[in-house]
Amino acid sequence: MPYVDIKVAGTLTREQKAKIAEEITDTLERIAKKPKSYTYITFHEVAGENWAVAGELLDSD
Repeated sequence: MPYVDIKVAGTLTREQKAKIAEEITDTLERIAKKPKSYTYITFHEVAGENWAVAGELLDSD
């Protein structure tokens, strides 16, 4: 059973999440032969103040 955990900086619209979930599920079914009904996906939207790259918070000016 695939479990996909997606973390993104900022927010996604409901439509974006739906499309991402659809495409990832389709990919796992096509390539890994995993039934769609067994695929679980979670989205974690992280505020820029809680995400750093190269030592800098993403919400830094």
